[in-house]
Parts: sequence; structure tokens; C-alpha cells
Amino acid sequence: ASFSGPAGGSGSSRNQDGGPRFSLRSRATPGSIVPEDRKVIAIGLVEDNPADATLVRQTPGEHQGTGEITGFADGENAIRFIHALDNDALVCPDLIIIDLNLPRRPGRDVLESIRQSERCAKIPAVILSSSDAQEDRAEAVRLGATAYLRKPSRLEEFLRLGAVFKEMIPGAAD
Repeated sequence: ASFSGPAGGSGSSRNQDGGPRFSLRSRATPGSIVPEDRKVIAIGLVEDNPADATLVRQTPGEHQGTGEITGFADGENAIRFIHALDNDALVCPDLIIIDLNLPRRPGRDVLESIRQSERCAKIPAVILSSSDAQEDRAEAVRLGATAYLRKPSRLEEFLRLGAVFKEMIPGAAD
């Protein structure tokens, strides 16, 4: 089994607990060919805003990368998936991107679950939030976030996040 959904494109499915999960394959730069020895990056995205999820999906392709993005629209289903990573033969993502303000369970709980995971505790975990509150930043650091990024308000700035994400993934910048 793999972390991401359909390898050939985008799709959605319900996980075993009935919650929605989506999988998006980012596009490589038009006309480019991904070498066979180049790894497809697996990214976990916990984001309830469909527009922001779409923007995050575009960031790897903007930086000559190919990524499989599996996402969750609420914290509860993301935490269930993290537990499944520990209990099943699923592969941990290379990076997880978490919004703080989520339905059902906050992003803080998702981050805490990742850091308590037996198999995935060491993966880079990025908080991507519209909040610029110092207490949110401090809490994210305390819980082990690799980085805390404020969601940009301009499209160009949002797409540049792909370079930031790529640098956080071991071996992705090679």
C-alpha cells in the first residue's frame, strides 16, 4: 500500500471510517519528463479550505517537482490516518502540511499525533495557517513543528511555498 491515492491522477475516496480523503497528483512543469530514478514526493495535507488545498497542490509543480498529495478536510480523520500509519503497512509521507483551524479536531492535535507516532515522528511537519498570533507560533514550536508559515495573501507568494516545502524534504532538492 502507498500513502497516496490513485497514482494516475486526482481522486477522492472515503477512508475506512467514512471520512472524506482526497488525493491530488501535482503536475510537473509542462513538457518536462520526470526521470525514472527521481522520487515522487508524498505529501500529507490537512486543510479544510478547498481553495487553499488547490493552491498547495500547485506548489510542487511550480518548482519542477512531482508530488502525490493526500489530504484530509478535518483533524479527526487526519489523526485516524496517522494511527493507521503506525498500525498498518502504510508508508509515511515525506512532508505533512497542517492548518491550525480545522473542523472536528484542531491542527495542534494533528501535529501532536504526528510527533507521537512510532513510525512517522521524524517527518517534517509544517503549520500553514492564516493566524499570525504569537501564541499559535509558540505552541506549534512546543509541539515540534518543523516550520510555521503564514498563508500568503497573493497567489505568487503562495506558489513560492513549493520551494520552501522542497527544502524541508530530505533528498528532494537533489
